[in-house]
Amino acid sequence: MMPASKRPLSPHLLIYKPQLTSVLSIVHRGTGVALAGGLLLVVYWLMALATGPDAFGNAQRIMGSWIGNVILFGFTFALFYHLCNGIRHLFWDAGLGLDLKTVYASGWSVLAASIVLSFVTWFVALV
Repeated sequence: MMPASKRPLSPHLLIYKPQLTSVLSIVHRGTGVALAGGLLLVVYWLMALATGPDAFGNAQRIMGSWIGNVILFGFTFALFYHLCNGIRHLFWDAGLGLDLKTVYASGWSVLAASIVLSFVTWFVALV
C-alpha cells in the first residue's frame, strides 16, 4: 500500500465558498444548456404546427398545462438571463466594468433585469 501523498489538494467547489461571480458564471452555462433544450421544444411546436390541427392541438395542450407554463417561463428567464449576461461580458471584453464593485453591481443588475424582463414578458403575453 502506498503512503498518502503530502501534496495539497486542488481547490474545488466543496472548498470554495460560493460567490456571486462564480454562481452567475455557473448559471450562465446552465442557461445556455437550458436554451438548447428549449429550442427542442420550439422545434416540436413548429413540427406540430406543420403536421396539422390535431398535432398542433396536442402541442398547445401540453404547452398550456401548468408544467408547460413553468417550463416556458424557465425558458423565458434563461433567454433573458443569457442575453443580459452576454451583454455584460461584451462590456468586459471591451475592458469596461472589471473592478470588483462594478462586477458585483452588474451581476445583481443582470439578475434583476432577467427577472423583471421575464415577468413583464409574461404579463404582456397574458393580457
